[in-house]
Amino acid sequence: MSSKNARDAAAEHAARSSWPEPERSSSRAMMEHRERGELVKVFYFVDSFNVGGSETQLVQSARRLDPSKFRLTVGCLKARGPLRAQVQQAGIQIVEFDPKGGFAKPSGILAAMRLAAFLKRERFDVIHTFDLYSNLMGIPAAWLARVPLRISSRRDLANLPWYTPRRRKILRRILLLSHLTVVNSGAIRDFMINDDAYPPGRIRVIRNGIDLNQFSSIHASRSDVLPCFGADDQVVAMVANMNFVEKGHADLIEAAKSVCARARRAKFVLVGDGGERPALEQSVQAAGLEGRVLFLGRRADVPEILKCSDLSVLPSWSEGLPNVVMESVAVGTPVVATRVGGIPEIIEDGVSGLLVPPHDPSALAAAIIRLLDDPELAARMATRALEALRERFSFSKVIEAFETLYSQVR
Repeated sequence: MSSKNARDAAAEHAARSSWPEPERSSSRAMMEHRERGELVKVFYFVDSFNVGGSETQLVQSARRLDPSKFRLTVGCLKARGPLRAQVQQAGIQIVEFDPKGGFAKPSGILAAMRLAAFLKRERFDVIHTFDLYSNLMGIPAAWLARVPLRISSRRDLANLPWYTPRRRKILRRILLLSHLTVVNSGAIRDFMINDDAYPPGRIRVIRNGIDLNQFSSIHASRSDVLPCFGADDQVVAMVANMNFVEKGHADLIEAAKSVCARARRAKFVLVGDGGERPALEQSVQAAGLEGRVLFLGRRADVPEILKCSDLSVLPSWSEGLPNVVMESVAVGTPVVATRVGGIPEIIEDGVSGLLVPPHDPSALAAAIIRLLDDPELAARMATRALEALRERFSFSKVIEAFETLYSQVR
């Protein structure tokens, strides 16, 4: 059985168990859990350290949590990936609970039991899981260990293939073992309430943060970052994994036909990789767009690529609150995106960027052409987007909100 199938089987097995509602610990009981003056012990849990929205938010939050108030440990299902070095450099302990063959395998069950025993032995005050698979293992293990404050996360709109109706019910029951579910957009909150009948009082919206100082200091030369393009080329960048058709790569390729026919200097770069890439490369060849649409694969210099681009495009069919849109705004690159999920919470259509319906290559092409034809309009929208980002999405607000939650154990 593959790791993915094993994980799915484990989740279905969990659904057959009768999970009780989490206990309601009183403030007094939580205060008694830790001796006065001790640091609050917090356990972060995530699938891996690969580059992704959830992983980036965890790493950046871990680095900023106040060490004079909180003692943090980071756990992973697989403690590998390029972001691991940032956690290590911050001197934060990393522990791994690898299910290996999958959650339903004996090795997976053993990993979950080891996690529960670890949480109980180390007497953690708080567990905060950051993504789907860390929710599935971490929250039941923390419930078994009676961790006083259990916080789960939801950062998507059930757009992944995993989310069958049955599995969504499974996930709901597991999330209800936590005391609170943090979501990163109002769109996800509304979806959970309206589509999954989730109790509104058990949801807290804490939008993603971004380090504007880090991005404002980026100075990238196109000749160094994208040497295949000239200074006069109009570069349109899309940054997204290629694991799911829902990211909308095919829509962008279709739109690129119209854009390239109209704007002879327009060129497209697709940053990312995944199982859909061979089919997308065939589509580009069939459209005769070789040399106009380039596949860059995975890159460690995404902010620099965005900085060197004239436009950033995200044609997803569904999103939570995508980091790449915020990163594009942070480096000053105008954005064209679909009007889905939490994207309208970042971009105001016609004011700080252009939003189009999903599954609409014609509207996407028209929006791209409009901003390529009017650089001054594009620059004004980018400036307004940056002003809004600075006001609403600073990491200081994220950390303040997290620390307020974690301090409830006092």
